[in-house]
Amino acid sequence: MDSYEVVVIGAGAAGLLAAAVAAERGRRTLLLEKNRRPGVKILMSGGTRCNITHATDKWGIVRAYRDQGDFLHSALAALGPADLVKLIEDEGVPTKVEETGKVFPVSNRATDVLDALVRRLVRSGAEVALDSPATAIERDGERFLVHLSPHALGERNVSRSETPTVAAAKLILTTGGQSYPGSGTTGDGYGWAAALGHMIVPPRPALVPLTSDAAWVHSISGVTIPDVAVALHWPNASKPLDQRRGSLLFTHFGLSGPVILDISRTVTAAAEPRSLALACDFLPDTRADQLDGQIRESCSRDGKKQIAAIVAPELPRRLVEQLIQLAGLPLELKAAELSKKGRADLVAALKSVRIPITGTRGFAKAEVTAGGIALDEIDSRTMQSKLVPSLYLAGEILDLDGPIGGYNFQAAFSTGYLAGMSV
Repeated sequence: MDSYEVVVIGAGAAGLLAAAVAAERGRRTLLLEKNRRPGVKILMSGGTRCNITHATDKWGIVRAYRDQGDFLHSALAALGPADLVKLIEDEGVPTKVEETGKVFPVSNRATDVLDALVRRLVRSGAEVALDSPATAIERDGERFLVHLSPHALGERNVSRSETPTVAAAKLILTTGGQSYPGSGTTGDGYGWAAALGHMIVPPRPALVPLTSDAAWVHSISGVTIPDVAVALHWPNASKPLDQRRGSLLFTHFGLSGPVILDISRTVTAAAEPRSLALACDFLPDTRADQLDGQIRESCSRDGKKQIAAIVAPELPRRLVEQLIQLAGLPLELKAAELSKKGRADLVAALKSVRIPITGTRGFAKAEVTAGGIALDEIDSRTMQSKLVPSLYLAGEILDLDGPIGGYNFQAAFSTGYLAGMSV
């Protein structure tokens, strides 16, 4: 049986850095990965461009995580956004900041980011075993035994008649959550952590598109609105559960785009998501009374035109036509014929139309997982378990999920880095 000072399971963002840093510190380290290549989810991220982090400081990351943010203080002190950018650029991959604050490689190639991380890993001297899925973990005195599938460890596994096992003085779990299960993140780590005594906050999809059965929504599939304020409501409730602002995309199944992905974690946390509705303000910088005045003036000036031609010209015509009909007005209505009530109904449609939500597209289309290993069971100063000595946990396996924009990668890289520094 091979023995290591450190075994890391999962070669994603957190695992790649955890293994490299541990090995750089002189620890005999093995990184196990179930896939035939590392960093599969990195390659998929950001539309294959890899949104590495966000152009902010550690406090910006902490605030973005809201009530989970305090957990990240030590991890971000070890590796903040600027440190992460430098780490990637020091490996020969220049980065850029886009208008949204998202940080990408200049090449727009996620493969360049992965190659940078792998170069550092190789240079660290850590051993890597690809196509080597772990099947079980057990505590054996003060060490861990990691049991692997029969074909694991490649040529090092001379005998295929027995299940190969490696021993670890310290174990780092960076197996990810359940989002994009096709990339290998199928929740394996939850079962192992639970068997060792950890509580698992029920995993649910986050940063995931929403579904709706509203026919008018489907009819304008492909329409994007760059700036929409959305508010999530229970039926007949005036106070929203959550509010966000950003770009929205209408699709054949419902809604997507950054603002939808950000509010989706609140949808998946609800006991009855099918009872929710999303109120959309398509002109968030214009007050309702101002909009009413603008429409009144346009109707007075261009009374012979159809209202679809003069109302909210900054919005796509296809959307405006749907909102006119939702306001109970005929498309052929001339501007001069628009009544005061009709104008009020049209303003309401533009500023607060409600779209029924039927659910989400699930883990298969979710960018991250909400839920996971409870944060109060982890020492945030080291990423070591408070329950199991020498067990460390980092990345998406934790009950950590941030908004869209590189925040989740930053948390994964930072917690992985800190774990590597702590073993």
